[in-house]
Amino acid sequence: MRLSIDAMGGDNAPKAQVEAAQKAIQSFPDIEITLVGDEEEIQKYLTDSTRITILHTTEKIEDTDQPTTAVRRKKDSSMVLAVREVKEGRADATISSGNTGALMTAGLLYVGRIKGIDRPALSPMLPTLDGNGFLLLDVGANMDAKPEQLLQYAIIGKTYMEMVRGVNKPRIGLLNVGTESGKGNELTKNAFPLLEAAGFHFVGNVEARDLLNGVADVVVCDGFAGNLVLKTIEGTAGTLFSLLKKELTSSFINKLAAGVLKSSFKEIKNTLSYSEYGGAGLYGLKAPVIKAHGSSDATAVFHAIRQAKEMVEQQVVTIIKSEVAKLEQKQE
Repeated sequence: MRLSIDAMGGDNAPKAQVEAAQKAIQSFPDIEITLVGDEEEIQKYLTDSTRITILHTTEKIEDTDQPTTAVRRKKDSSMVLAVREVKEGRADATISSGNTGALMTAGLLYVGRIKGIDRPALSPMLPTLDGNGFLLLDVGANMDAKPEQLLQYAIIGKTYMEMVRGVNKPRIGLLNVGTESGKGNELTKNAFPLLEAAGFHFVGNVEARDLLNGVADVVVCDGFAGNLVLKTIEGTAGTLFSLLKKELTSSFINKLAAGVLKSSFKEIKNTLSYSEYGGAGLYGLKAPVIKAHGSSDATAVFHAIRQAKEMVEQQVVTIIKSEVAKLEQKQE
């Protein structure tokens, strides 16, 4: 199995990508990795090149670039070349911590959509208090979804949770402003009966306040609502830890208490961390394309590599194709 990695995307590139690739090679003896980026910069951190090759380019897509324009004009950028490795059959999956919009554009342009999927979903695993996490589809790839697309997201989410996360009969929830079946806007009101009739373990409408309590394993919504949820969770977690840090260092007694509780606070932080879950998948494409967080460190990139590896091994894309085809046959 070969994976391609955009080594120049993200805040900590290429250090995080190179360190993650080396750890992955040591952990997974059946993979090979292509690091795409500036060879001189990559070599600064590469201490072991076993089963690691470098595809050199000095061009990169910046976070400030307009996604569609950048992908079309910067065809030799590290991100585009990493995605093209998949298109041209030299890699089974690709990972980038770079410009999200550009990665979506490159994925659509070069990898392409699965037949029957109207629009791919950008879908991260988010933490829950029990440590199991939940998959949120979509967080920004498709701002104006249709009810049928939410049904497609449910199929994608169910397949991923079963095959990669090992969840038996994952609970599917529809993000809404209330739990009653008649709640919501036209999208959620029309999506509800489609999900109810699909034969999933559909738990109905779920509210945002219950997500971190593990109310569902898969939560579907349009990209606008999903992005608001994602940014709210990230912002709230960050603010909470900032407040705790400020309070626990405000006096000598508080510092003593913080020292005693340090391991407990570390455990809480790990529970709420995204890094152990991997990246946000661009699900609905013909091959795994993983978007790691822009601020990903080596640990987060490593888990994105693990995620991509498991998706390839479990043939997630093939199974999604099969499930979507079955849905189309039912609807005919």
